[in-house]
Amino acid sequence: MKTVLDIDSLSRSEKLRAMEELWADLSRNADEYLSPGWHADVLQARDTALKAGQDEFVPWEVAKRLLRPK
Repeated sequence: MKTVLDIDSLSRSEKLRAMEELWADLSRNADEYLSPGWHADVLQARDTALKAGQDEFVPWEVAKRLLRPK
């Protein structure tokens, strides 16, 4: 994917600043980005499973270890 910024040439600080500016812009127009209908269904199913004791939350550090390739 070709980007407007030459990301490889940016410092870490510049990359973080660019991310913050992108996020701020996307957040300003958040109501323009509607979640797909299935998203509410998945959230409801997860909530139901949690309340029934059939699912549980996993700490973020544990989740990252589970999701990252070995």
